[in-house]
Amino acid sequence: MLAAARHSAIIDAVQREGVVKVADLALRLGVSAVTIRRDIESLSDAGQLTRVHGGVMVPSEGGTHEPGFALKSTQNLEAKEAIAREAASLVTEDMAVGITAGSTTWVLAKALAAGPRITVLTNSVRVMEAFSTSSSGSTVLLTGGQRTPSDALVGPLATASVRRLHLDILFLGVHGIDERAGFTTPNLLEAETNEAFASAARRVVVVADHSKWGVQGIGSICALDEVDCLVTDREMPPTAVGILNERIPSVRLAR
Repeated sequence: MLAAARHSAIIDAVQREGVVKVADLALRLGVSAVTIRRDIESLSDAGQLTRVHGGVMVPSEGGTHEPGFALKSTQNLEAKEAIAREAASLVTEDMAVGITAGSTTWVLAKALAAGPRITVLTNSVRVMEAFSTSSSGSTVLLTGGQRTPSDALVGPLATASVRRLHLDILFLGVHGIDERAGFTTPNLLEAETNEAFASAARRVVVVADHSKWGVQGIGSICALDEVDCLVTDREMPPTAVGILNERIPSVRLAR
């Protein structure tokens, strides 16, 4: 396979999956890992991809870039479904459950809709709709607020609604995970609303796939050591898992 064809195949794979390992690319394209690393270096120098430990990811966007829900909901679906199954196991009947907006939390909401009877507080119309056909008898409370491109309801109205309530557990969706910046979002109002969600919960569980590692939005929600649990997938780079295990009491790698 010519270099141009490999480059095109690598870009296609990364756009579909978010993050791809060097070893996987070498196996798919039938070339050596050395060749793939050379290709990645060329694509990275051209600004088309970003190198990460052991692999490659889509180029990092600016700290205020906010992808729409329609795009995010099509990415890394297998990982998000695995994360949702693992996270749903933390919920028991009659819990007060907070679920913030996001594509991973939306997949989780669909899993919880078939589960035990709970009371849900959310700032996501998508999450609310996921429970609309539920036969479990769960109650869903939707905050008001200003709608973002990622379909989150944010701002003073949403934040005030959250601060009046008390949650047994919060499932927090994030835009990025960074060793220094912690869990972040590209929307400052969303950062404030999500911080209020975290303050209202006894237990904070972040649900995020491997593509969020190394991504940093302009607004910090909380530090790594301020959450109780992170549920992610097994494609999270080993170096990242080591850092996360040092800072977070429980890191679950969903199968």
